Amino acid sequence: MLSRVAGGLAVGVLATVLPASSPAMASAALPPCPQIFGHGGYPSGANGADTWNRDQVRQPNNPTAIRKYKAWGAAGVEADLQLTKDGTKAVMWHNTSTWGLSGAKKNITDIWWAAGDTALKGRTINRGLFDGETVYTFREWLAAMKADGMIGLVEIKPETRRFLLGADAAIKSRAWAEVLNPVKEGYASQEIILYSHDADLQAELKRRVTAAGLARVLTGGPSWPEVTKWEEPPPSWKLNESAWQAALERQAKRVATDYTPQLSAWLKGKCQ
Repeated sequence: MLSRVAGGLAVGVLATVLPASSPAMASAALPPCPQIFGHGGYPSGANGADTWNRDQVRQPNNPTAIRKYKAWGAAGVEADLQLTKDGTKAVMWHNTSTWGLSGAKKNITDIWWAAGDTALKGRTINRGLFDGETVYTFREWLAAMKADGMIGLVEIKPETRRFLLGADAAIKSRAWAEVLNPVKEGYASQEIILYSHDADLQAELKRRVTAAGLARVLTGGPSWPEVTKWEEPPPSWKLNESAWQAALERQAKRVATDYTPQLSAWLKGKCQ
């Protein structure tokens, strides 16, 4: 026989309706999972100064990499915008030069996209996971991101200062059009976030996107909780567990990582 409690509801019924260790209650106690932004690690130089020689071209600057990072659990990726000679083409590449690509080594800012015997178009990656992939324009990259439903966090690299902050008004205007026109075309149907580590570029970017009514492309970026400096071979992801836990406890909505598959697996069962 069931014993009674105040209000006439049986204790046994309470135990059936709300068991103390029910999966629903355990799930309700979990914090929300942050969205992961995948970032391709670049050697820090701790094992020698030739970082360019050890770079494994892990950056998600091409469609093959975008799909790989998505399969690993990323909701978005951080990628890298450069400009070719005289600011004529915005392209997705992380290195100052074409090192890591086929063909003669040249600085990206010194060569044309499709003209001349040192042109960037058609060169292919010659190492790492994405060996054989080519270089894409910013507009092409945005189209690939949209097709895969990925959020794009785009770093405008400091090498672009030469054109975006230069004295030649015609080059400066053309260069900013290369950066911002593809964003204007796509931002209504996909999330795009722009930033630069260069303070002067960031200030000019803010001024221009605000004037163009695009200020929202400056917001929504992830936090970067990791404490490791990337190397080749990579340091253990376990060094970041405490930082990941702290980000989870403060309910960070978005986090960037060099360890996309490891973070995605680590989060399972810790959040919902």
